[in-house]
Amino acid sequence: MQEITIIQEPTAEKPFCIVSKPRGLPSAPLSADDFQNCFCRAAAVFPELKAVSGRKAVERGLLHRLDTETEGLLLIAQTQEFYDFMIEEQKNGRFEKTYEAITEQDFQNAGKLSGFPPAPAAVPGEKIEISSYFRNFGPGLKSVRPVTEESGKAALKKTGSIKIYRTEIFISEDFHAVCKIREGYRHQVRCHLAWCGYPIKGDRVYNASCREGESLHFKAAGLRFNNPITGKQEFYSI
Repeated sequence: MQEITIIQEPTAEKPFCIVSKPRGLPSAPLSADDFQNCFCRAAAVFPELKAVSGRKAVERGLLHRLDTETEGLLLIAQTQEFYDFMIEEQKNGRFEKTYEAITEQDFQNAGKLSGFPPAPAAVPGEKIEISSYFRNFGPGLKSVRPVTEESGKAALKKTGSIKIYRTEIFISEDFHAVCKIREGYRHQVRCHLAWCGYPIKGDRVYNASCREGESLHFKAAGLRFNNPITGKQEFYSI
């Protein structure tokens, strides 16, 4: 059984739970009778997490999700007040998530795939910010593609949102990437890294040269957000 690690238990001053999700475990249930996921594992320890009403009934107070193959930190609200507060914080760009990845340098990666606009430049040792709209893409719309003004009218019409999503990226000389976002679209970091020529090792969706059987080298490594009870900023990392 894939076990979660409790990083922060809910308390009166910290009305939330933070868990570390292992690779291979879904973040949330797909239906009311699905219990093989990170949220249900946390709710088994802290049943009060089930009392929160979220955007989807089965997700309760889960404030964000990770792809099944991504490991790392998840934030779950214990109270409706904290959940509602954090939803507004996310809308206003005050919920920062940090991701770490082991990448491969391949400036032809986006060209080997399809649907990408001209790529931005990323240089190891320099911090850059990549921004784009997004559209769902491919068979079953299971992947995404960045959309810019250079994408053309057809692609712009398919954007899932008129919102621009930004990823702050720093890539070290050994191609270890640290990325920060304040609002997230599905697969945002994975797609932005692949677009700028640094696809993640083991990414079967966005790395055109991914090797058979390799695990995704990607984790949600940090969370930073305001605590409405204490008035202080919370920071957690693994």
